Amino acid sequence: ALPGDSVLNLAGSYTDQDGATFTLAQRRGGPQLIGMFYSSCQLVCPMLIETGMAADRALSADERARLRVLLVSLDPEHDSVAALRHAAQAHRVDTPRWTLARTDPLTVRRLAAVLDVRYRQLENGEYNHTSALLLLDGEGRILARTERLSADPDSQFITAVRAALAAH
Repeated sequence: ALPGDSVLNLAGSYTDQDGATFTLAQRRGGPQLIGMFYSSCQLVCPMLIETGMAADRALSADERARLRVLLVSLDPEHDSVAALRHAAQAHRVDTPRWTLARTDPLTVRRLAAVLDVRYRQLENGEYNHTSALLLLDGEGRILARTERLSADPDSQFITAVRAALAAH
């Protein structure tokens, strides 16, 4: 059984950029970064992806190979599998280590609440939202969080990522 404070306890089915379905519990087993975004975002979400990529670049090849990244869409109405695949390709993320996923609106709301990601849809269809990457341990417990969006990674966050990888 997962620990009671594990993010992976959240029920719901997710679909990735390749059309494969999974549950969060199926991602148990190793440290991972998790965040929320939407593919049509033109400013903050690309910066969030770049922040994750900068964290990747700060790691050794061995560390990078053991870290997974999950970005879940805030906009399941528009982020189809094709839109997620396009976003993964456009940002040149390292699939399958990086997973861009969608789920139903209620599960989005529940995940956002657990991750403390606040969001709201604007009249023009865009979203105001918290931009954060969180580090989960192999059991899905939150170990660290960064809201620093930058190509220069947050050194404290990278230290936490390295520690989680070393402990696993």
